[in-house]
Amino acid sequence: MVFRRQKIISRKEVAKLAGVSEATVSRVLNNVGPIKQETRERVLRASAELGYVPSALAQQFARQKSGNIGVILPFVPNVHLFSTYYFSEILSGIGETAKRCGYDLLLIFREPDGARNYAKLFRTHKIDACIVLGSQDVPEERAALAELKEEGYPFCLVNQRFDDERYTAVDADHVAGSRAAVQHLIRQGKRKVAFINGPAQYSNSADRLEGYKNALNEAAIIYKEDLIYIGNYSRKSGSELAEVIANKITEGSIDAVFTANDRMAIGLMHGLRQFSLEAGVHYALVGYDDSDGSRIMSPQLSTVAVPFYEMGRLAAARLLDAEYKEQINQTVQVMLPVSFVQRETS
Repeated sequence: MVFRRQKIISRKEVAKLAGVSEATVSRVLNNVGPIKQETRERVLRASAELGYVPSALAQQFARQKSGNIGVILPFVPNVHLFSTYYFSEILSGIGETAKRCGYDLLLIFREPDGARNYAKLFRTHKIDACIVLGSQDVPEERAALAELKEEGYPFCLVNQRFDDERYTAVDADHVAGSRAAVQHLIRQGKRKVAFINGPAQYSNSADRLEGYKNALNEAAIIYKEDLIYIGNYSRKSGSELAEVIANKITEGSIDAVFTANDRMAIGLMHGLRQFSLEAGVHYALVGYDDSDGSRIMSPQLSTVAVPFYEMGRLAAARLLDAEYKEQINQTVQVMLPVSFVQRETS
């Protein structure tokens, strides 16, 4: 068997067939600068006829771009990040838009106490834009984001806002979501609703607390600090609160629990079973996220559905899709609606 080496078509040959310069071929294929439509069509026809495939590396140099959109994620020890509903849904949405726009994803893990030099990723041409997940309202994060804005690098926050800054962000209406969840419990006759919230450095924690308070106020129920508990959005943090909440359920101080995500609700539900307390029987329970776990639990978990996939898709579109960016140019923060889902635990 004789192998023949396939001829490599050069840019010079494309230029000759199209009747233009090599520089024009480069500008057309890299979509750089203004080009007459007639010229563009001639170059594309010539490229197709000859089977010319431009080097990906050459394209990147021509555009002075990496072809990557960076996604900054928190590194959480002992947590399988990609198996969590929240991150997997958002990343799937980002990936769908990135693929459509011809970009690859570059995942960057941020150490809890490590440096947050996001701008360096742009300066070293590793990324062309970035989406920040798990952003926190702490001084180090504020400094890193301020540097990105000052230097004009494109970035978008997901599920986190800094209301005193005009950062591009895609969020969900967590005030309305938590309000709807607590209103549902109150309509079921519950008047002693405990709340397990997330850490204060997340804007969505503040939003959920606001919604919780709004629902109580509308029902003329006094807000009580001793019914507020703080977890870290992990199943373990919900489980660790089981004993103290079990005591209050038994003594009649709590008749329902609202948690800021499904993972904490599931952990709490499992923990309370150790005290012979069943959700939907001895107390009502509502989670948040409408994760896969909420549907396969027994009993199934009442929850609030959040469009995480759409949030990721929209965040990437704001950065990569030229047509979409033009449409939303005047809108800095986008707030997506959520919806309550009733199941067996409430």
